Amino acid sequence: MTTDRNPAPPPGRGVRVLRAVCAVLASFLGFLVLAVVLGAYFPSIPKAGIIGPVLGGQYPFHIALLALVAAALALLARRAGLVRWGRVVAGVTAMCALGALVIAGVQFQGARAAGVDVSLGDVFGELGYPEAEPDATETYASPEGRPLRMDAYLPERRADRKVPAVVLAHAGGFHTFDKSDLRGTGRWLADHGVAVFAVDYRLAAPDRPTWDKAPQDLVSALDWVRKNADAYGVDGARVSLGGMSAGGTLAMNASYRLGAGTIRALDGTVPAPPASVIGFYPGTDVTRMWEDDVTGTRRAAEMFTGGTPERFPERYREVSPTAAVRAGLPRTLLVVGDRDRSARPETVTALGDALAEKGVDVEVRELPFAEHAFDDVYGSLTSQTSRQILLDFLTGPGAEG
Repeated sequence: MTTDRNPAPPPGRGVRVLRAVCAVLASFLGFLVLAVVLGAYFPSIPKAGIIGPVLGGQYPFHIALLALVAAALALLARRAGLVRWGRVVAGVTAMCALGALVIAGVQFQGARAAGVDVSLGDVFGELGYPEAEPDATETYASPEGRPLRMDAYLPERRADRKVPAVVLAHAGGFHTFDKSDLRGTGRWLADHGVAVFAVDYRLAAPDRPTWDKAPQDLVSALDWVRKNADAYGVDGARVSLGGMSAGGTLAMNASYRLGAGTIRALDGTVPAPPASVIGFYPGTDVTRMWEDDVTGTRRAAEMFTGGTPERFPERYREVSPTAAVRAGLPRTLLVVGDRDRSARPETVTALGDALAEKGVDVEVRELPFAEHAFDDVYGSLTSQTSRQILLDFLTGPGAEG
């Protein structure tokens, strides 16, 4: 008995090309999403632990979509003949999509718990700083003949009320960026009834430390807003001071030192402390910033202070909010991501605990799957959540006292 064996003909050129293209794209996307998702869950993994919390924390829906695209390409390659490879890659990328959606779900629950009216349109459509123009730009001081300016984002004026305000200092490691980075937050808060004054301050350089200048600039900005409160419909008794990253460090340093009378405005006066102070992912101890040396924090600390902690211990102590903790400080809001490598969450919560022990009214919020500068992507769930937390802090019951 004989049996005819007719093996299947080899795949044609078109099928081979399709298989190769699908395999390459699926491999690339699969490797990317696997690194991002693993890094988001396990920040201790080298390399992946750096990109994972950033991309996975701010773009979880987008990462899930990329993972599903990779899975679809792997399945196409499988049908074109790469059976085992296609099955493995499709399974791995499908698990990555699930992992990214879990991140999104955790952040979504946190946002709803914070009272956020989540905009999925912003999640997918607002991937950077939105275009927003200030209502006014003013010069609030001119130290050494160099004008320092602030952008005002103002709510709609009403004759029967005056609104709370916040003076905000931008991030940038004490030496870079400017007030325009705050335009999205400024416009959103103004649309929700809070006047925002986003300020520039003197930036450090290798030959120009500003440890004794930048905090003084914020004190002067605070004083300027209070003196001009009526012109902007602002309640002068409810002007707060805050900032992001290095700006948060400066805001807390200036606010806490005002109460002790150890810092003055540029005109030599000592204004009253702000109604409250806000630190988004702030450096709480500049000496710790130098010691940890994460993503340039040592270089930033040295430019800011003019040298090392060994050389200038008194400067490092004077500019660190942790060194100024005492009773009677203003209400304080601290917000940090639980994946933050620069402003480590344990340092921020430790500062909150120290303030609470002194009887200071302090609120500490730790955002899930969030790295440093979690509000850089305007539409992300972490950014939407942090804006709502800030608004509630500035306008809630505690703000009236």
